[in-house]
Amino acid sequence: MPTILTVSVGRPRDKEWAKIGRTSIDKRQVEGPVDVHVLGIEGDQVSDTLHHGGPDQAVYAYAREDVEFWEAELGRPIRDGQLGENLTTEGIDLNALELGTRFEAGTVLFEVAHVRTPCNDFKGWMGETGYDTTAWVKRFAQALRPGPYLRVLRPGTIAAGDEIVVVHRPGHGVTVRDLFVALNLDRSRLPELLVVDNLPAKVRAKVEAFVP
Repeated sequence: MPTILTVSVGRPRDKEWAKIGRTSIDKRQVEGPVDVHVLGIEGDQVSDTLHHGGPDQAVYAYAREDVEFWEAELGRPIRDGQLGENLTTEGIDLNALELGTRFEAGTVLFEVAHVRTPCNDFKGWMGETGYDTTAWVKRFAQALRPGPYLRVLRPGTIAAGDEIVVVHRPGHGVTVRDLFVALNLDRSRLPELLVVDNLPAKVRAKVEAFVP
């Protein structure tokens, strides 16, 4: 069964390389059950509220399989939470999930809603922690392993070791990877997103601005 390997949270820390002077990208594992609310996991605090947070970006998930890809690329171990994720998963291809996919873990019901876009703060964090950041933003984008942001449709509690049970697949075929490509690599694909119900408002605005 797909599983939640770890749950991690972060709080704002002052960093000179961060765009607004602080960042919460350094996520650290929590032990035992933790409450999950509509706006995120208990103990996790967003720094840059202009670009992060809100119901459409409440929780960020990343697959351990994708972490291992980066370990091979960078030649160093990568701990869970190092890439800024709240949930590190195993046994499920998160980037292949359709937008609107719903899954349960613990007593929480999540919905795949948005996608992570790499930024210079991400590069600054990786550099500070000793990783090769040569063309990091471009490399991360081109790997097409962005990881999804999740909505919390039913708050509850979650813990490391909880099984992931997919309970709804919308069937429109537009995946997390497709959303990332349309937003960041090939804007001609933006119209494909219109089949997705409940697109994040910022994404829908980009699509409507592109479509005549």
